[in-house]
Amino acid sequence: MTGNNGFRPSKHCLKACSSFVLASILAFTLQIYFFSPISPDPLHLPHVSAALNLPTSNKLQEVAKIGEGFLNKPEDLCFDKEGILYTATRDGWIKRLHRNGSWEDWRLIGGDTLLGVTTTRTGGIIVCDTQKGLLKVGEDGVSVLTSHVNGTEIRFADDVIEASDGSLYFSVASSKFGLHDWYLDVLEAKPHGQLLKYDPLLNETSMLLDNLAFANGVALSEDEDFLVVCETWKFRCLKYWLKGERKGRTEVFVDNLPGGPDNINLAPDGSFWIALLELSQEGMWFVHTSKASKHLVAAFPKLQGLIQGMRKKAMVVKVGADGKMMKRFNDPNGSVMSFVTNALEFEEHLYLGSLNTNFIGKLLLRTA
Repeated sequence: MTGNNGFRPSKHCLKACSSFVLASILAFTLQIYFFSPISPDPLHLPHVSAALNLPTSNKLQEVAKIGEGFLNKPEDLCFDKEGILYTATRDGWIKRLHRNGSWEDWRLIGGDTLLGVTTTRTGGIIVCDTQKGLLKVGEDGVSVLTSHVNGTEIRFADDVIEASDGSLYFSVASSKFGLHDWYLDVLEAKPHGQLLKYDPLLNETSMLLDNLAFANGVALSEDEDFLVVCETWKFRCLKYWLKGERKGRTEVFVDNLPGGPDNINLAPDGSFWIALLELSQEGMWFVHTSKASKHLVAAFPKLQGLIQGMRKKAMVVKVGADGKMMKRFNDPNGSVMSFVTNALEFEEHLYLGSLNTNFIGKLLLRTA
């Protein structure tokens, strides 16, 4: 008899356990790398932005909350010629605010895939639906204007603007990933975005630019001689010339922005308002420089919420027609506004859309 009655595992048992652990680690590694939804490249922070030299302002904490409780994450908004505000919400509605202050559930499209909106000269609005394509919404109902380009389905229409000739310029954020997987495009850091044009007279859709880094907001210049398209994870906006000797050429409009540009809108003075996203929380940028970390985060979507910083703060900037920074407004801790996706100036106020609020922010600019 031995003096120890405790269990003493055999060498065979230890070997089997070790083999199981090693096999599990190998299977885990294979799952992450070989079945990963992304094929990533490193993503690096931009250089120090000129916007950081502008006076610090927490003005976004001073907004009035319009439509509070009636709106579900209003990502974008627009005004028609009568001054009626339209917005698309996460519950599939197009809602509008009348001049008398009353809100209306105007049109139900359904789903949670509605993004950019813009008004038209002939009435009604245009809506980007990330599943259906480009929609025309009016008093007589909803119709699909375009859903394909060059025989390929448009899977992530993001933002749209109408030119004076009726042409519609719109962005496709990613031709690889959908709305609910949009952060995978940031993690992969490979360009899948597009800039498209829809010609209503010919009923044709053409591609103007390809290989954009998450093509987001689009805006026309005051004279419509160029168009600006935002590249979110490159922290810059491009200028695409529509007229003159440089027609068809592309150049950088503004770069090294202090956040990923989302939507962009022309201001009455010819400048532009740009909503910026905090793509990663402070201290988490190492994830974007490591392929291994990217694969790990892509394999476990809940980790993405720990990395993203959009819901922690808000920032918008005003940029001149020459691409130079003019103003910067913040909510540095997201106490009032966060995940701001749109900034639109109308009648001396700045209206702010967000994917993290149940209201639209309204800021008086005369005191800002």
